[in-house]
Amino acid sequence: MHFRVVQFNWFNGLVRALNDDRYIYAVVVTGEGTRFFSAGAELKSFAACDKVEARLMVQRFGEAFKALQEARPVVIAAINGYAMGGGLECALACDIRIAEEQSQMALPEPAVGLLPSGCGTQTLPWLVGEGWAKRMILTNERVNADTALKIGLVEEVFGKGESLDSALRLAERVASLSPQAVAFSKQLIHSARQGVPRRAALALERERFIDLFDWDDQREGVNAFLEKRKAVWKNC
Repeated sequence: MHFRVVQFNWFNGLVRALNDDRYIYAVVVTGEGTRFFSAGAELKSFAACDKVEARLMVQRFGEAFKALQEARPVVIAAINGYAMGGGLECALACDIRIAEEQSQMALPEPAVGLLPSGCGTQTLPWLVGEGWAKRMILTNERVNADTALKIGLVEEVFGKGESLDSALRLAERVASLSPQAVAFSKQLIHSARQGVPRRAALALERERFIDLFDWDDQREGVNAFLEKRKAVWKNC
């Protein structure tokens, strides 16, 4: 699939709906079939646009991927084929990435006179380091699933057609945990990437720990462990 500008309004609305439903704990993003996760933006959109239109489009792209990164549920990308340009940036905006063995990943925007503008230049170096980020963006190097695993772009590689079921199993593991503890933990992990000073981040970590004692689920989790039973989360 390709991304079109009009789709990003729908995309933002979808993320808002996911955030508003407190019983959605994890989301899986994948493509149809076994060839493409996403081919990225529709290049025809850029063929004749001026700077005003370009600004509008890039704002839509950025807002969509920012919303995905900041979504309350844990978002898992099941990369099942080519993840190119904005398609890879969509995966970068997810919390966890797994890939099928036939997958190929690249940020080829400079080859068509553009640059990654959804989160690629900022998130990719955080995951794979500056060197590999530069190889992928500045030399248009495409990486396969095995290389992506080696450099930390994805967390696990599966056989062809196996990524969706594998991602759903991960989602089930997320759903077995305290929803608020997971949500707080995700926010804290992101604070490290966002440059929050370590002392402030550690203080916030302690405050979020204390905040959990406002929730019935904190007591449920501890009591379930002590009573050797499965916790029943109420997300309250």
